[in-house]
Formats: sequence, structure tokens, C-alpha cells
Amino acid sequence: MLLLGLFVLVPLVGAVSISLQATNGFGSGRFIGWDNYVRLFSDGLFWRSTLNTALFTLIVTPVSMAMGLGIAALLNSVLPARGVFRSIVIVPMAISGVATALIGVLIFDQNSGILDKMLKFAGLPSIPWQSGQGAAFASVVIVTLWWRVGFNMLIYLAGLQGVNPGLHEAARLDGANGWQRFRYITVPMVGPSSFFLLIMNVIYSFQVFDIIFVMTGGGPQNATSVLVTYAYDTGFVTRDQGYAAAIGVVLLLLTLAFTAIQWRISRTRDQVE
Repeated sequence: MLLLGLFVLVPLVGAVSISLQATNGFGSGRFIGWDNYVRLFSDGLFWRSTLNTALFTLIVTPVSMAMGLGIAALLNSVLPARGVFRSIVIVPMAISGVATALIGVLIFDQNSGILDKMLKFAGLPSIPWQSGQGAAFASVVIVTLWWRVGFNMLIYLAGLQGVNPGLHEAARLDGANGWQRFRYITVPMVGPSSFFLLIMNVIYSFQVFDIIFVMTGGGPQNATSVLVTYAYDTGFVTRDQGYAAAIGVVLLLLTLAFTAIQWRISRTRDQVE
């Protein structure tokens, strides 16, 4: 509790205090009340970043969880060389976000990237990964999925280890095929793992920064700008720390609201069952 208070609560209180001030990076701020929060409503770039954050979350969270569950189910079966495949999927977890983004740059650079060289070799047109808005957003999503799937797989694999094999055997004797056993036994039995991963993936997606900052910097034309990159640019480039703190507080409130809703839904479902 002492560590949480020192490294979480104290900075949080400080951020809220700064969000109520007008600052320019030099000297002490001037108290302006809720003006920074009112300013958010008329800030088009804030809403664009919010929309990008929501879209990024809606794509990355379900896709990474579905891929993680599918790979975990395969690795929990009689798949040959399971240890090798498990290591390959987990390896990205040992790489930092910045290093992962640098690998993404090597792959998706539209001038000298590995992927575009392969496309040219195959006689296909190149893709504007840095200058095209949709392509830039897609490249960030792909690299993020590569980085996050291993974590989801590991949690799901641990959950699958606790599923009684007798349930699948009984379902098989009753005539259930592979998809039916997966749909009605595997998926419900890993429900607690899914709830945990849903919260963790959404929180990560809300706070994504390093991959986007290194790969695109929020461009082109703010196509990949998210709330954290916008707060960073506002606080450290334009030196408006008060407004950047207000963006951070709004992001915190959104994260807390989502977590509370999911927790309530999970408790209600458990009580009904």
C-alpha cells in the first residue's frame, strides 16, 4: 500500500491538480478550474484520437484473444513439436515495445521494408505503409497483434490445463464433433481467463504508445494518433502540460468505467449461473 500510494496515488493527485491549471512548461501554472476539460469538447484532434483509440481497441482486443485461444487449443492437443511452437509464439513477449516497433519499421517501411521488397519481387504493387492512412493503421495493428498474441495464448493455455479431459471424452461419446466441444466446453471453461484477458487487453489498448510512437508518430495526418500519443505531443512538444494532464485524466476515467462495467457484467453472469 505504501508503494502504491507513493508511485500511483501521489502522481495521480498531481496529474489531476495540473489538469486544473494553465501551463506553458515554464514556471508554475495558473489555476483555471475546469477550462481544460471544457476545451476537450471542441478539440477535433482529441475526438479523432479517441476514435482511433476505440477502433484500435475494438480490433486488437477480440482478434488477439481469438488467436490466443485458437493457438492455445492447438498447443493443448496432440500437436507435434508443441514445445517449439509454444516458444515461437512466446518469444515476442521477451521483446520490449520499442524493439518490437523497430522490427515493425524494418518490415513495413514503404521504401526499404522487407514486406515491400517481397511484394516487388512477386510483381505486386507496393503499399504506402507510412503515407497511407489506412495502411499505416493496419501496420500498427498487425505488429501489436504479433506482440500480444503470445501473452493471451499463455493465459489461455494455463486455463486449458485446468479443464477436465473427461468432459471432452463424455461429449465425444455423446456424438459432439470438434467444433461443438470447443464451443460448448472449451470456451465456457476458460471464461475466467477470458474475463482477465479482456480487461488486460482493453487497458493495454487504451494506453498503447510505444509501438505507435516509433512506427508512425501518430501520422500520417493523425490517422494513428491515439489518446496517449496526443497527450505526449501536447505535454512535451507544445508544452501544454495542463491540457495533457486533462487528456490523461479522461483516459483514466474511461479505463475505470470500462473495468467497472465488465466487472459488474461478470458478477451478474456468475450469480445467474
